[in-house]
Amino acid sequence: MTIRFDEEHQLFHLQTPSMSYIFQALKGYPTQLYWGRKIKQAHPGRLLERVERASFSSNPIREDRTISLDTLPHEYPGYGTSDTRTPAYEVLLSSGASATELHYVTHRIEAGKPKLENLPAVYAENDQEAQTLIVELADELAGLKVELSYTVFEKFDAIIRSSRIMNISSEAISLQRALSASVDLPHDRYDMLQLSGAWTRERYIHRRALVPGTQSVESRRGSSSHMHNPFFALLSKDAVEDQGEVYGFSLVYSGSFVGGVEVDQFHTARAYLGINPFDFSWLLEPGEAFQTPEAVMVFSAEGLGAMSRTYHELYRTKLCRGAYRDAARPILVNNWEATYFNFNADKIEAIAKAGSELGIELLVLDDGWFGRRDSDNSSLGDWVVDKKKLPAGLADLAERVRSQGLQFGLWFEPEMVSPDSDLYRAHPDWCLHVAGRRRSEARSQLILDLSRQDVQDYIVQSVSDILQSAPITYVKWDMNRNMTEIGSALLPADRQRETAHRYMLGLYSVLERITTAFPDILFESCSGGGGRFDPGMLYYMPQTWTSDNSDAISRLKIQYGTSIVYPVSSMGAHVSAVPNHQVGRNTPLKTRGDVAMSGNFGYELDLTLFDDAEKTEVKGQIALVKEIRELTQFGLFYRLLSPFEGNETAWMFVSEDQSEALAVHVTELNEPNARLDRLRLKGLDPDRTYEWIGKGEFIGGDELMHAGIVKPQAKHDYASVVYRFRAV
Repeated sequence: MTIRFDEEHQLFHLQTPSMSYIFQALKGYPTQLYWGRKIKQAHPGRLLERVERASFSSNPIREDRTISLDTLPHEYPGYGTSDTRTPAYEVLLSSGASATELHYVTHRIEAGKPKLENLPAVYAENDQEAQTLIVELADELAGLKVELSYTVFEKFDAIIRSSRIMNISSEAISLQRALSASVDLPHDRYDMLQLSGAWTRERYIHRRALVPGTQSVESRRGSSSHMHNPFFALLSKDAVEDQGEVYGFSLVYSGSFVGGVEVDQFHTARAYLGINPFDFSWLLEPGEAFQTPEAVMVFSAEGLGAMSRTYHELYRTKLCRGAYRDAARPILVNNWEATYFNFNADKIEAIAKAGSELGIELLVLDDGWFGRRDSDNSSLGDWVVDKKKLPAGLADLAERVRSQGLQFGLWFEPEMVSPDSDLYRAHPDWCLHVAGRRRSEARSQLILDLSRQDVQDYIVQSVSDILQSAPITYVKWDMNRNMTEIGSALLPADRQRETAHRYMLGLYSVLERITTAFPDILFESCSGGGGRFDPGMLYYMPQTWTSDNSDAISRLKIQYGTSIVYPVSSMGAHVSAVPNHQVGRNTPLKTRGDVAMSGNFGYELDLTLFDDAEKTEVKGQIALVKEIRELTQFGLFYRLLSPFEGNETAWMFVSEDQSEALAVHVTELNEPNARLDRLRLKGLDPDRTYEWIGKGEFIGGDELMHAGIVKPQAKHDYASVVYRFRAV
């Protein structure tokens, strides 16, 4: 880990274990030179070819026609002074003009990593494990200053970038666009990989070749969304799971975003990521600054798998926080699909009793415990216990659950308000709305305006009152709709387009206050399942409900795609009833368990309905998960067979010291007279011998990886097998 500055050439060289990132202040313009495999020395004349292009690419320096902003690879490109490609920032000056041009002023290199103001961020636990470069750029005529921040870690092939934009003029400036990172790559011979889908079909893998023009993913929904995740990657044409060059771009943000690549007329590729400029602006008064979220850029020379493992460890150990960051997560049962809104204290206690007999550690009471909540059409915002369902209160129910040997958890949806609620009747202006416009409802609810301090304070107080009223050790924090009529009653007209980002800042403030006040509670985020599965939320809550679709076969693609960026320790995965409530599929209990154990394991069904055979099988599942959960949650993750490419899926976990491994193989549809095939494992020590647990065979790590093991012949549809190995 080094950040070097060559004063003679005004050149910055950032190095990590296997990567170099190099740029130069070329005649004042911050110019991208190289990003890729680690190189020892860098010379700008060899890394950047400067030639005069067509007259349609203007030259800012009259005496040097080899420099054109329209062809120069920029670090943080602006708009209006001859670069016609996608800008990283754009401002509207008091004169009405938008043309700006940033030049290098100075820089500093700091040990460690400074915190971001009011935003979630990757962190360094000591100054020895990271270095940060701050590069100051300015446009004196516009009265604009920008600080570009670059952090590199000792252990990770990653660069963490953000930008701070300051108004140093005497007039107000309107910020129209403020991206976190922009990188100009020298050619367009890449494929773009994205994670896209829909509710109950989140984060499917899509790969396509770059073509001239812009290809992008984005959300305009006020959250990171089910449709597109705030991530994309550029892959060399030969890149697959274990080979080829991969460039990953991930945004630590939970609101509307944009990420994409523009291929220009000369077949260079500009990659960019940040807050979506659609319906965004930010008024900067003199002396004020705007901080962008962080973009985490990862390079791998060994395919997608190595990129994923970098993101996994970085996010698990340097983004997630709190008591549960490094702790094995409890096995839970959630009552939602067991009862929906129709429950009472006796029913919940019965589920807890059944769970205790099976070895479950936590019961989570889901929606319906508050207000007059017998369906989804009322009471959000009224966080008081429904005494009809729970006449002795929440504390009594929690103690009844605890008396069965289980911890007690609770569901909230604090960001929402029902029009049929005491809160809305008292404060109809507390929701996002535009004066005179219809207030569009979704799931019979509106969104509270978290840009307001009074709304933030209400949420903190009402949630805290409940958490203090009973022995609660887990909270599921849900959010079940996207933003419409995005406006705030308290913001003036020239700041209305700040509402969505101010909402996110308000949400982050609320989460910081609550999670700090209750450090021993395990928080799980949710948004109709995976609608806000992003790094921003992981900073406050170390796990997320991966999808409302708990069908084991659907989850193969959902969890596989999620693993491209996010660690297994962040994924909630449950066994649910069959026929499955989302897709109607019948899958074996074993397969449901084998798929769910590759996440934070739990059950989403009525445990009291199990017969004796099912109870015996579930006891075995739970006993196995307790043995392996530290391996699955904190081990190295390897993808073996993709559900997007065939009829079978396989993945595995290897402990950091390579002494223990677990693999899972799932066949979707059984085929008659299927081929005899082998499953090759990954990540083992080729020089060690491993015991195949349960089979009594001893096999070399080299054989397991290079020759593999015979795949089982499936006996039915949706068959699964778990393999365990231990070094001897």
